[in-house]
Amino acid sequence: MYRIAVLGDYDSIYGFATLGLDTFPVSTREEAAEKLSRLASGKYGVIYITEKWAAELKHEISRYQEQITPAIIQIPGIAGNTGAGVAGVKKSVEIAVGSDIVFSQQ
Repeated sequence: MYRIAVLGDYDSIYGFATLGLDTFPVSTREEAAEKLSRLASGKYGVIYITEKWAAELKHEISRYQEQITPAIIQIPGIAGNTGAGVAGVKKSVEIAVGSDIVFSQQ
């Protein structure tokens, strides 16, 4: 059975532990890249990563884009929402269904 991991700065992710998710605080790019690689090759089917660290690890994350697992999903950090997470989910849905899911009603 797959598990769920949360990767990011401590202040942004510590609350996820109360939900039973495995949290992995990181403070350097090298540490984040190494941790992401270990999580992706392990027992984790979903990896939530803060938008800040996802921006730093674009190249590393792109290696997993075509794989079924792990699903790497961006979440806002303590500094706020940049919109990158929502844009990433929207793009994934567009690829999966072949259409934009958000439309404007006037």
